[in-house]
Amino acid sequence: MPNDRILVVDDEETIREIVSSMLGGAHFKTRQACSGMEALSILESGDEFDLVLSDLMMAEMDGIALLERAKERYPDMPIVMVTAVHDIQVALQALRNGAYDYLLKPFEREQLLATVRRALENRRLKRENDAYRTNLEALVSARTQQLNTALSSLKESYDITLEALGSALDLKDAETEGHSKRVTAFTMAIAKKMGLSKEEIKVIAYGAFLHDIGKMAIPDAILLKPGKLTDDEMAIMKEHCYLGHKIISRIPFLAEAAEIVYAHQERYDGSGYPRELKGDEIPLGARIFSIADTLDAMTTDRPYRPKQTFEAAREEIERWSGRQFDPQIVKVFLEMPDNIWEDLREDINRQNQNGQNPSFPKV
Repeated sequence: MPNDRILVVDDEETIREIVSSMLGGAHFKTRQACSGMEALSILESGDEFDLVLSDLMMAEMDGIALLERAKERYPDMPIVMVTAVHDIQVALQALRNGAYDYLLKPFEREQLLATVRRALENRRLKRENDAYRTNLEALVSARTQQLNTALSSLKESYDITLEALGSALDLKDAETEGHSKRVTAFTMAIAKKMGLSKEEIKVIAYGAFLHDIGKMAIPDAILLKPGKLTDDEMAIMKEHCYLGHKIISRIPFLAEAAEIVYAHQERYDGSGYPRELKGDEIPLGARIFSIADTLDAMTTDRPYRPKQTFEAAREEIERWSGRQFDPQIVKVFLEMPDNIWEDLREDINRQNQNGQNPSFPKV
C-alpha cells in the first residue's frame, strides 16, 4: 500500500539502498537509519512508521537492543529482524523479545515483500480488533444484549481464524494433513465421555486444535527433515510447545487453551517435555489430548510406516497407561467402541474429498 512507511535500519549503506529499492519498487515509502541509535532518534522525532526492518548485528546498538527499546515505546509497531547469522537461537531470541518475524541474508525480493506484507496485515488486524473491543466496551452499560451478541460473533470469527491457522500448519507439514481436526474430534469425544461441561470441552478443543501451532516458527529444514533429527535440531523442535503457548496466550479467551498447548508433550510419569510435569500437574485437557494424539498418529499412514488398526492403537495406549497416559482417562477411553473413531475420521475425510473445508468441531 502506498501509504505504508518503513524504517530500514542497517549499518551497511549498500544493504540499506538495496532493501529500500526493493520496497520502493512495491510502492512502500522508506527512510533509512545507519544505526540503532539513529533509528531511535528518528522514531522519537515524531515521524510515524508502520514497520521497522532492522539488521541484528550492528555496532553501537545491535538489533536486539533496538528491538527491546522500540517495543517499550511503540508496542504496536511490527519489527522484522534481518540477520546473516544462520543461528536459530539468535532468531528465537528476537521472536521472544517481540519481533514479528526474521529474514536470513541473502533473501529474495519476493521473500522480503511477503514478510513485510504479512507484518503490516497483522498490524492492521490487531488495530481493527482493538478498535472493535473499545467500541464494545463503550456499549456495555447501555446495550448488554448487543454486547453479548457481538462477543459471540467475535468468538465465531476466532473459530474461523483457528481453522485457518490449523490449515496453514497442515499445509506446511503435509505429513500430518488433517491431523489437527481429527485429534480435536477424538479429544472432544473422550472429554464428553468423561462428563465434562461444554465450557470445559470448548477450552480443551481449542487447545487440541492448536497444539502444534508453535511449529509455524520452526524452520522447514528441521520440521520437514526426512531423517532423524540431531540433538541440537531436536532441542529446537521442542521449542514449539513454548512458542505455541506464547502465540495464543495473548488472546484472552484462549488463555486456558494455551496451557494445554504448552503441556501437550508432557507424560504422566514426568518423562515428557518441556517442563517434565507429572500426574495432575499436567492440565486435564493435555492428558486427554495425549491419548487422542497417539490414537490418530497410529491409525494414520505415514511415509515411514503404514497405518495400524484402532485395536492395535487401543492395545498400545493400554500398555502405556500410568507411564505416558493418565490411567483414569485410559480406562474411559477403553470403554469407548472403535466405531466412534472410525466414524469421526470418515466424516472429516468425506468433507475433504468433497472439496469442503471441515469446520471447527462444535461442542
